[in-house]
Amino acid sequence: MDNKNYKSGFVAIIGRPNVGKSTFMNRIIKEQIAITSPKAQTTRNKIQGIYTDNERQIIFLDTPGIHKPHNDLDQYMDKAAISALKEVDAVLFMTEAGEQAGPGDKFIIEELKKVKAPVFLVLNKIDLINPDEMAPQIDEYKDLMDFAEIIPISATNGNNIDDLIDTLTKHLPVGPQYYADDQITDHPEYFIVGELIREKILEDTRDEIPHSIAVVVESMNQRSEAGKLQIEANIYVERESQKPIVIGRGGAMLKNIGIGSRIKIEHLLGEKVNLKLWVRVKKNWRDDKAFLASAGYSLKDFKD
Repeated sequence: MDNKNYKSGFVAIIGRPNVGKSTFMNRIIKEQIAITSPKAQTTRNKIQGIYTDNERQIIFLDTPGIHKPHNDLDQYMDKAAISALKEVDAVLFMTEAGEQAGPGDKFIIEELKKVKAPVFLVLNKIDLINPDEMAPQIDEYKDLMDFAEIIPISATNGNNIDDLIDTLTKHLPVGPQYYADDQITDHPEYFIVGELIREKILEDTRDEIPHSIAVVVESMNQRSEAGKLQIEANIYVERESQKPIVIGRGGAMLKNIGIGSRIKIEHLLGEKVNLKLWVRVKKNWRDDKAFLASAGYSLKDFKD
């Protein structure tokens, strides 16, 4: 790399559930590496997305939305989000444009005040409001904390995304390119595959299966005689009564989940896939640390 002024750094995206953090990540990376859903608390892990061009490389950490924990999984999600603040060169605090700061936002701000890295306030979803609605919100947030920059965007439409990248770059250090030009995430493919299956389940089951679903990809390294990649995954629910909801009458729901997931997985991997899904019951899996670890959650984020 010949550019002596090349910038690089790690940036956390933090905020309450459902403010558009994953949509923003996918917009930046131009690929779907984080699942999105109208349901809150969709993101469960710190998902790393990598933006690279000739001037900079920015590694984004899309964190779970911070919320009041009700079980070990919730506790993991909160600690995963807050722990990300210790690892980065800058923080994007995302909230909805036009919305007043609620108790959740104020809790996050108190955590952000402890951070040494510059914190940017990102007002997302500006496409849904009149611009005049932002002025009182900006004044309110300025009173709560001194932000490095305040940037309104639309992650869905792409408004001001380039400006955000340029502004963010000014605050990043001169540094090396950590990842190859074509690498967009450090998560293994099986993790992203499992997330795409979970996203399809959330889409199709709506409010019937809110956060009781876990997907564990058991294998994806064999090929059929036709050369298709064989992927086998278990879908875990917490109660027997949830199993028929995911399977559906005559297996229709599970078939639809498989078809929709396979299309997204083939786009991600760039090859044909044979996807096999099983639905299994694992009672109280969200409070089972051993199971959470096997499902890809880091136990270090459970530690106090």
